[in-house]
Amino acid sequence: MSDEPRLRIAIYGGIGRATLARPSVQNTLDKQTVVELRQALDEFEADGDVRAVLIAGEGDHFCAGSDLAATLEETEGGEADEVFTLGRLFLGVRQMTKPVVAAVQGRALAGGAGLATACDVVLAREDAVFGYPEVRLGAVPAMVMTMLRRSVGEKHAFDLVASGRMVHAAEAERIGLVSRVLSMAAFEGEVERIVLGLASHSSRGMAYTKRLFYALDGMTFRDSIDEGVKTNAEARAAEFAPPGQTS
Repeated sequence: MSDEPRLRIAIYGGIGRATLARPSVQNTLDKQTVVELRQALDEFEADGDVRAVLIAGEGDHFCAGSDLAATLEETEGGEADEVFTLGRLFLGVRQMTKPVVAAVQGRALAGGAGLATACDVVLAREDAVFGYPEVRLGAVPAMVMTMLRRSVGEKHAFDLVASGRMVHAAEAERIGLVSRVLSMAAFEGEVERIVLGLASHSSRGMAYTKRLFYALDGMTFRDSIDEGVKTNAEARAAEFAPPGQTS
């Protein structure tokens, strides 16, 4: 691995910010970038001053996927299995108790689109373009497919992964791939406002909300209602517990 950091890390206003800092290669993901990002997220999760997390990309593009040159070198060096720590990164985002927001401009392709989709909220600048072109290269968008299918539904998801076509921000919002589309002029300010708003909420309430939201995946309707009742009771008990008895 290179000694040069792949990320810029900052904490302010209750926000932990991780910025992909390889604009010369459109912030593509190599093993070191994925490892550093996972470490940053772990540190944000453990930091009581961080109440929301923002993942952004430096320059004109959010993330154009995997660094193919680096992947080839790692494969030839016998480290192909480590490249797929990306899957553990996606899982780690979902397991965090804090909301994770992706701020996407320009290209978000393949693993870059997957990284955005793994986040709880996706804020897309109006020039953003999303795509899963792996099939055109004889590959499979394997690790991102689960999140994509849950976000946009079966028909939209299959269309995207089977055609490899690109979708612009407006269509991405329409099919459920992104949460909101923001104008280029207001993008940075609106991202800041939205993430600060998330950071202003109760950390405990947010943790219970996020845990329940993803726990509902795959549950029956009855089990989902039961889980909601259980979570509501736990949250209320925590709210009224004497100081020092809850985290």
